[in-house]
Amino acid sequence: MAASVACAFFFDAEPAGEHGVPALDACTLCSKPLARDSDIFMYRGDTPFCSEDCRDEQMQLDAVYARQAAGRMQRYASGAAARRGHQETRKVSVAS
Repeated sequence: MAASVACAFFFDAEPAGEHGVPALDACTLCSKPLARDSDIFMYRGDTPFCSEDCRDEQMQLDAVYARQAAGRMQRYASGAAARRGHQETRKVSVAS
């Protein structure tokens, strides 16, 4: 019984080519078919590209997205701090 559970664990993985797992059939950026006898340029471990140019372009796009996300997080954090400061000014101490 334990052997079948172990087999199920290893073979229930998402098949290659399904959403979420890039197959090595086409470039992720330009969708150019990848030949089995040509170089495949990888990025982030499992994302294939047909050329260094496509891979570099994706890396630049990822850097832009990361900077934008960092800016959004910074604006959110400063807004949250301002709201906390605003709430603290509403507190009133009552003297007896």
